[in-house]
Amino acid sequence: MDRRVIAHLDLDAFYVAVELRRRPELRAKAVVVAWSGPRSVVTTASYEARKFGIGSAMPVARARRLCPHAIYITPDMAHYRERSREVLTLVGELSVPVEPISLDEAYLDLSALAAPVAAMSGLVRRISAELGLDASVGIGPNKLVAKVASDAEKPRGFVVLSQAQAAARFAREPPRLIPGIGPRTGERLRALGIETIADLQRRPVAELTAGFGERLGASLHARAWFRDESPVTTSRAAKSRSTETTFERDVGDRGMLERTLVEQARHLAREVRARGIRGRTIAIKVRLDDFSTRTRARTLPEATDDGELIAQVALALLAADPPPRPVRLVGVRLAALEPDGAPHAQQALAAS
Repeated sequence: MDRRVIAHLDLDAFYVAVELRRRPELRAKAVVVAWSGPRSVVTTASYEARKFGIGSAMPVARARRLCPHAIYITPDMAHYRERSREVLTLVGELSVPVEPISLDEAYLDLSALAAPVAAMSGLVRRISAELGLDASVGIGPNKLVAKVASDAEKPRGFVVLSQAQAAARFAREPPRLIPGIGPRTGERLRALGIETIADLQRRPVAELTAGFGERLGASLHARAWFRDESPVTTSRAAKSRSTETTFERDVGDRGMLERTLVEQARHLAREVRARGIRGRTIAIKVRLDDFSTRTRARTLPEATDDGELIAQVALALLAADPPPRPVRLVGVRLAALEPDGAPHAQQALAAS
């Protein structure tokens, strides 16, 4: 089949919406879901709170200054995962390929359906009627168009665009609107006088590849015109598992950093064992008080789920590159994951 019809389903203010199901008295109020602590960030804000400028990933301290009367709720991730599973159950009844992206987002390949727009409209109505949740939908010939379209008219948006329509509709928007163009690339584009997607569309691909490299330059050109051939992938096996700790106060005590790494390593080991997987690459992440981030990694000859071994490697990585300044955040990651089936790694440091 030549026709591709891809949808992006995005649940509106999902964590807040789930909380309002349990606390309907908070409807129409400024509600923020965030962890406590001086360095916590906002996970989700109600649209009433967003009117005050509060957004996801904003430091909670700043959010409180913007809206002192907002109501703050601690996240309940187990509850959110359960509600997400309920949504995916309804999505699954369409019997089309589905690629979950997070608890509140998924791509659907509707190409095999005779009436894809009607099918998505019906799904949104069911999610609202049966689960009490609102969703925004973008539909297009590829994932890029679908994703940007779903964000265009939130909340409760339903936008259907062709590739050409998307390229025209968003031409005046900044390149950062396009998924995959982050802050650093956005700054580099601005330095070249590229302020809008239309500016990016007008730049020859040869100029972009000369400035950004063959791969990124070609990707920027394609994405400016909303070209995207990536498939809806029904299997999204995790490539890594990680755990991080942001300290309430910057830490200069090496012993405390080491104790945190050991605790994280043991926690990570329990998690991967529960999932029946192991990993060969162990990495640490250290963010300093000036927000610079240092990472180091080591690959073992065999995969492991041994918390003591993960801790041993993590401590060795820290010792090899001791932080020169107080530490804001530290984390451990296990990558190169594989199913639990091979013999456990016992000694890996000798391979370094």
